[in-house]
Amino acid sequence: MKELKQIQALITKIGLINHYFILPKLITFSALSTSGSLDYAQQIFEETSMKDPFLCNTMIRAYSHSVFPIKAIHLYNQMHRLNVKSDNFTYPFVLKACAKVSSTDDNIYNNNLSGFTVVKKGAEIHGRTLKLGFDGYQFVQNSLIYMYSQCGYLDLARFIFNEMSEKTIASWNTMIAAYDRINDFESANSLLQLIPEKNVVSWNTLIGRYVKLGDIKASRKVFEEMLERDAVSWNSMIAGYVQIKDYKGALELFGEMQVNRVEPTEITLISVLGACAETGSLVIGKEIHEFLKVNEFKIEGFLGGALVDMYAKCGNLNSAREVFNGMKMKHVSCWNSMIMALAVHGYCEEALELFSVMEMRQNEAKPNRITFIGVLIACSHKGLVEEGREFFRRMIEEYRIRPDMKHYGCMVDLLSRWGLLDEAYQIIKTMPFDANSVLWRTLLGACRVHGNVELAEEAFRKLAELEPLSDGDFVLLSNIYAESERWEDVERIRKEMIDFGVSKRPGSSHIHTLNN
Repeated sequence: MKELKQIQALITKIGLINHYFILPKLITFSALSTSGSLDYAQQIFEETSMKDPFLCNTMIRAYSHSVFPIKAIHLYNQMHRLNVKSDNFTYPFVLKACAKVSSTDDNIYNNNLSGFTVVKKGAEIHGRTLKLGFDGYQFVQNSLIYMYSQCGYLDLARFIFNEMSEKTIASWNTMIAAYDRINDFESANSLLQLIPEKNVVSWNTLIGRYVKLGDIKASRKVFEEMLERDAVSWNSMIAGYVQIKDYKGALELFGEMQVNRVEPTEITLISVLGACAETGSLVIGKEIHEFLKVNEFKIEGFLGGALVDMYAKCGNLNSAREVFNGMKMKHVSCWNSMIMALAVHGYCEEALELFSVMEMRQNEAKPNRITFIGVLIACSHKGLVEEGREFFRRMIEEYRIRPDMKHYGCMVDLLSRWGLLDEAYQIIKTMPFDANSVLWRTLLGACRVHGNVELAEEAFRKLAELEPLSDGDFVLLSNIYAESERWEDVERIRKEMIDFGVSKRPGSSHIHTLNN
């Protein structure tokens, strides 16, 4: 990008910036190259007349591959408002964007675009392809199959598949993957038997199926038996290990991938960074970051978010903030990672300030339910009771987000920490669903700090109804009785521990040493 900007400055200086050949090259590199910048491409694009179908297609394609697929649909709508001619390249990209929006949180949190309106938009685009005669193009047909299947309309996807005069391997694989996504393995297998020729994508579909089912042994068996593997094969297996929380296995497989000289893709690195985050493997995470910089990857979107999350969970907030600030386009998940990291590590004011910035940039990323968990944690750690109540209210009334167990848990934690036990208890009792053991245990712990014996007994009873009590639960209640000098109850609790065969585990420390 540094070299591109130098070239752009030169061609601007000599008056060639609007040359019919040069301008598309500038936008194409910025939008589609792994070392480009979609944000920069958008800036250049906005300075054009927007009458060039190729430039519009390039931007739609870039957004359909990005974490902001909704922008591809908006750009397509703008094309038609300005009477810019669309062609057979426009429709596969915008249909892919529709499919992607339907399967992400964008359809819920951004622009109030519901799943129904997404498929309605896809159907409208389908109608336009029929009208313009593009429905016979294989890329358009495959994109329609993908769009309808992602939106949950498998019958329409199958109808288009059956009506195709000539099916490519991609057509077969797209339809098989569609059945796999809804766990209709019988239909998927019947197509697998009919497919004229299986390729690496076909076998990758099988790997993906077993990964989805959590059967890592079956997926590894298919992987080992494959005569040919591509980056997707490795990505699926690494993601499979991450899914079952075998992070060590994921990192080992990533090492094998490097030994086999298979170039990692963005998807590979997102999975591996996730494994690093969960295991605290900061050294490997830093190596990946360095690899990204050396190979000039675009550190934005989900990749940038994964990098922020890795640094944050490894406790390196300075590097997390540096990556976050350097990103031009931030998905909501990236904002969430940074807000959550600041809140968890005690930088509560900074977390709330960042949330305020996020609210001012809602055209980029609108706060969602995970955002508010981070905000409520920040309020809890800082003791901002009134602010916490207000954020909880705004989440429900302004953002139309229905609180789940984690949101109620944050409110119970906030109120309990600061002595408002009766209010915390009322929240637990009036929730629209039954409280889990975490909430009752939170309340029990707070009862010891604030010396509320009666509420502690109620929390203890509720815990006993939900799950077998741990040694910590008994010890906690025993200590509450002891601090209130109710020695008979202390003796009773200790007797119950013996009767139930519960023994207090001795404390221990774990020290991890590094060899020089």
